[in-house]
Amino acid sequence: MSTDRPGRARIPELSNIPWQGPVAITNYAQIGRALCRDLGGEFEMASEELYAVLIRSFKGHPVLALLGGPDVRLRARRVVRRLKRAAELQKGSAVEMVKFHQQFRKEFIEQLPAIKDKKKPTFNWDDV
Repeated sequence: MSTDRPGRARIPELSNIPWQGPVAITNYAQIGRALCRDLGGEFEMASEELYAVLIRSFKGHPVLALLGGPDVRLRARRVVRRLKRAAELQKGSAVEMVKFHQQFRKEFIEQLPAIKDKKKPTFNWDDV
């Protein structure tokens, strides 16, 4: 799939939704929220696993002992903190997807019933 926006090709769940009405916007918000929550959960789990791996791999490492024995736990926490922050930001992105959908409904819900009413044929008894 060649596109001038390569990031869109990585998320087909979102990029394949055509902007054709309110149902598409609802689907986009729901799928976007789910993706953000999943990514946030992945980052959270990865941060815990990475912390354990860093502690296990570098505790008592001879090179670190030569450097004056800096605390491996402190260094690992610094590294993992960034991943945890990414997890929190993804959770915030999921919240923003909900707010996006709410704002859409707030701004455009009044026009939606009017569009639907125009499509419905009405029966006039005076014409009979």
